[in-house]
Amino acid sequence: MEKKKTALIAMSGGVDSSVAAELMSEKGYSCIGCTMRLYENDMIGEDLFGTCCSKKDTDDARAVTEKIGIPYHIFHYEKEFIDNVIEPFVCSYERGETPNPCIRCNKYLKFDILYKKAKELDCEYIVTGHYARIEEKDGHFYLKKAVDDTKDQSYVLYDLTEEQLSHTMFPLGEFKKTQAREIAEKNEFVTSHKSDSQDICFVPDGDYASMIKRYRGKEYPDGDIVDKNGNVIGHHYGLINYTIGQRRGLGVPADRRLYVTEIDTEKNRVVLSDNEFLFKREVTVRDFHWITGEMPKGDIRCSSKIRYKHKEQPATVTLPEKEGGICKILFDEPQRAITAGQSAVLYDGDIVLGGGIICKQ
Repeated sequence: MEKKKTALIAMSGGVDSSVAAELMSEKGYSCIGCTMRLYENDMIGEDLFGTCCSKKDTDDARAVTEKIGIPYHIFHYEKEFIDNVIEPFVCSYERGETPNPCIRCNKYLKFDILYKKAKELDCEYIVTGHYARIEEKDGHFYLKKAVDDTKDQSYVLYDLTEEQLSHTMFPLGEFKKTQAREIAEKNEFVTSHKSDSQDICFVPDGDYASMIKRYRGKEYPDGDIVDKNGNVIGHHYGLINYTIGQRRGLGVPADRRLYVTEIDTEKNRVVLSDNEFLFKREVTVRDFHWITGEMPKGDIRCSSKIRYKHKEQPATVTLPEKEGGICKILFDEPQRAITAGQSAVLYDGDIVLGGGIICKQ
């Protein structure tokens, strides 16, 4: 009798990973469910209820696995999460950037450290509830956008390697979100009516600055808010409270709308300008990662998106002479609020080519 293929299902206690586990079980895989415990209450200063590491969510994940009839484990990776996600996240804010920690969590935790655990458990695949697709063609593995464009999560997966894709499965990539909920309801999962998470998991209230101050155990120096000519027009209470394009919470009286256009860490000041100054065509990108592992030769035409909720736009990419250099992306049309610390991800149609971190402009 042929041995069943085995899969470790990463479960957050939400509807998507619950349905991913059910779909893999229906396909005949021998499945093991698991949740990664990544942080404790004192790190974020919040009750963990409603986050992916809360007792409620692990209880829900366990209830789903019991209903499906598969084993369930909780794995503790608090130190690995601090080293690979929290510390770089905080450092990025301290540099005046606005990072996306989900990208590093995927690269280092879900698809690296957790895969090593999967191999210990004799599992051949890592499975998550991400909305994305993987296609194998001519011996290569390609990351593709999900069928449901409104839920596509390929942006936060660009930093995976082809080797990682070869032992990963995204069962929801071919489904609409509404279909996933229908499957959860049909199976009477406790997660079927759970709402989607909107914030970063370790900052459930969205207050990044307070979390950073708790983590570092210090306050950040206040300073001036200036206009584009350097005239002082207000006062800020720490650069970590601001991001490019921000309009609310500036505390600056003005006869028109002003936006954060620069976070100047050298002079400890925030620069405000009119909306028109937020638009730029050129983006410089560091730490560029190509999913194939090989940098193309010459300039390339593709599309790029500069944040998770951004719609990819046509652009020309100028590549460095050597790998590891700075890439330049020139959009056909100016893009609003290009933000250092976010990722610029390249697409060829629905195939993800790779991406990198946006530099300060």
